[in-house]
Amino acid sequence: MTHLKKGDKAPDFIGKDQDGNLVSLKDFKGMKLVLYFYPKDNTPGCTAQACNLRDNHEELMEKGYAVVGVSGDSENMHKKFIEKNNLPFPLIADTEKEILKTYGVWGPKKFMGKVKDGTHRTTFVIDENGIISEVIEKVNTKDHTNQIIVESI
Repeated sequence: MTHLKKGDKAPDFIGKDQDGNLVSLKDFKGMKLVLYFYPKDNTPGCTAQACNLRDNHEELMEKGYAVVGVSGDSENMHKKFIEKNNLPFPLIADTEKEILKTYGVWGPKKFMGKVKDGTHRTTFVIDENGIISEVIEKVNTKDHTNQIIVESI
């Protein structure tokens, strides 16, 4: 669904994480970033994805990746989700859907026969220079780390 593709400059973003700290693309200059967008905290697929990234976080860091998640949930919901699942990376609360729209992951979705706007699960791997090196739209929530590592080689 996103209009962004491999080779595009990643759009700048700024948002508040679960602790109210501002997080922006500029914070990761000179680093590789896994910027993943997901629909909702505490749902089965989103929990599986977050926990897969948690379980492989050390390996991702060894390969030079920082991880940041983004959804439309509030800071408080993110804080509880992080505590419940012991997540070692920040989650941005994009309640106004600004980052979601900038990255083209907010829009019509079909769920149980109904169409309504929502977040399309998508991961952007951004290189040290702020260029998108991979867009993963068919996310395997239980094996997402391997998708990131394999797709980004």
